[in-house]
Amino acid sequence: MKILPVAGAELDRLFVTMAPPLYEGDPNYIRPLDQDVLDVFNPMTNSYHDRGRCTRWLLHDDSGRVIGRIAAFYNLDTFERDEFPTGGCGFFECIDSQEAANILFDTAKAWLQENGIQAMDGPINFGNRERWWGLLVDGFHPPCYCCNYNPPYYQRLFEQYGFQLYFKQFTYRRELAAHISSRVGEKATYALRDAGYTFRHIDPGQLDKAAEDFRTVYNEAWARHEGVSPMSSDNARKLMQTMKPIIDPKIIWFAYYHGQPVGFWVNIPDVNQLIVKYMNGRLALWGKVLFLWNRWRKRCKTMFGIVFGVVPKHQRKGVEAALVMAAAKVMRDRTQLRYEDLQMNWIGDFNPKMMNVARYVGGTIFKTHHTYRYLFDRSKPFERHPIL
Repeated sequence: MKILPVAGAELDRLFVTMAPPLYEGDPNYIRPLDQDVLDVFNPMTNSYHDRGRCTRWLLHDDSGRVIGRIAAFYNLDTFERDEFPTGGCGFFECIDSQEAANILFDTAKAWLQENGIQAMDGPINFGNRERWWGLLVDGFHPPCYCCNYNPPYYQRLFEQYGFQLYFKQFTYRRELAAHISSRVGEKATYALRDAGYTFRHIDPGQLDKAAEDFRTVYNEAWARHEGVSPMSSDNARKLMQTMKPIIDPKIIWFAYYHGQPVGFWVNIPDVNQLIVKYMNGRLALWGKVLFLWNRWRKRCKTMFGIVFGVVPKHQRKGVEAALVMAAAKVMRDRTQLRYEDLQMNWIGDFNPKMMNVARYVGGTIFKTHHTYRYLFDRSKPFERHPIL
């Protein structure tokens, strides 16, 4: 076997085309859009390159066939805040061979060590956590947009190499027509008694404001977590512009206190259901037309929850429940929306508060992903992600 770095357009093409044959015969696999993957490795489209480094490799068998791939990377913003410098590996794909997987992991490890890194998390994204994060270990249902899907044997490849479970990520699912627990309404009354709180969905004509409100809440509610970088105004605007073609304004909600953003619940239509599964990796012009047509016809039945959060100062005041109640009133109105179910993505097992929120709004665990950590010094004691 031979491993080579990815450089140039032809190897870029191989990086995205080597994966689909591994999933032949799997009815739940949806090939990601090639550009969504390649954009991660393009400094023009991914600002993480400004404060980090990234490289990729392809593994070939003796006949020259590509049988595996991996990326390795680190981000200085989190690198400097961690107890010890931690990088990442991701975009892992491999045949069912521990020998092949070990070559990929060893190569990523060696590159990270050369750059002063002492541990690697994986499989993760060189970017925000809501995309390409974690290894699917339970609930092998069709993936939502930009979410990891993999064969079950990948868990064995990671764990036999020596990766240890750092945290679990749960995707909760609930039918929108299902009854919301009276406990949610009771908790919401605490916030609703205070006239300073307001709850509303975004205005599609004011996306710059929505971007800045998102950044404000994100940096207060999420960026203090281990491994999460603060978001700049420029990155927030870019994120909102990237989402613009798929935004449904009535499913993106904010909580305000005296006009200042203090919470958000961001959902999008499940683009994989709408169009990606038909595109074979390429979003051609006719595909964009089909997407808009399907959206206009309200054919998308699944709403995908990307992120939910309330700034610490306003937690335990019923704001989470009041935000859910305000949004649910619109989301369940069949005269306005046609969604049938909600998948709430990326709720870590280190965040019992959010797990409780997901449960008391009627969610049940639908998928489980693992984020692993591998300590290069095997004599060091391993610790899981701290509970928030």
